Amino acid sequence: MKILMVLTSHDALGDTGKKTGFWLEEFAAPYYTFLDVGADITVASPAGGQPPLDPKSDLPDFQTPLTARFKADPAAQAVLASTVKLETVKEEDFDTVFYPGGHGPLWDLAESELSIALIQSFAKAGKPLGLVCHAPGVLKNVKAVNGEPFVKGRTVTGFTNGEEEAVELTDVVPFLIEDTFIAQGADYRKGPDWAPFVVQDGTLVTGQNPASSEDVAKALIAMVA
Repeated sequence: MKILMVLTSHDALGDTGKKTGFWLEEFAAPYYTFLDVGADITVASPAGGQPPLDPKSDLPDFQTPLTARFKADPAAQAVLASTVKLETVKEEDFDTVFYPGGHGPLWDLAESELSIALIQSFAKAGKPLGLVCHAPGVLKNVKAVNGEPFVKGRTVTGFTNGEEEAVELTDVVPFLIEDTFIAQGADYRKGPDWAPFVVQDGTLVTGQNPASSEDVAKALIAMVA
């Protein structure tokens, strides 16, 4: 089982002067979920190398047993520190792809032609796609084979307007996932804020928030194992 994980390289939280990046739990939980079933994992990012960690995700309130495992795992830290460049990966080399969130992907991966083409390639090949929290936002500019928005007519979830309001970034992010998906004709679903909530539509699996990341990974494994 060969799994690709795609992380953001974007570290600026709009023009606030604050930092963002990927959310630690959304990398650690899927990474170990994949690793513990014997998966061969490749981690990529647009710039390659060490991707930026959202500093908030490193605060004590957001730690879990799997983030603690990561912090005690030099091998995993080395994998994260040496991500390959997104331009070097190809869909045909993998069984599935997983995108962790954090706010970073809304700026770089959502607009990345490389990421857009990669997702379209996985979809065309009928391979599972998993995205969690803010990462579903990278689907914004992805097109279906008929040229329409990829999410049109699909059941999806992602970070809610209420969750964005709770972290006080509604006016900072470049777009709101919930509003964007609804405008594109998706069947957007959501559960209670911060509770695990995962939606599967064929080979597309989306999770609402950090608490959903492990379940998205498990859904991908079930499809490719």
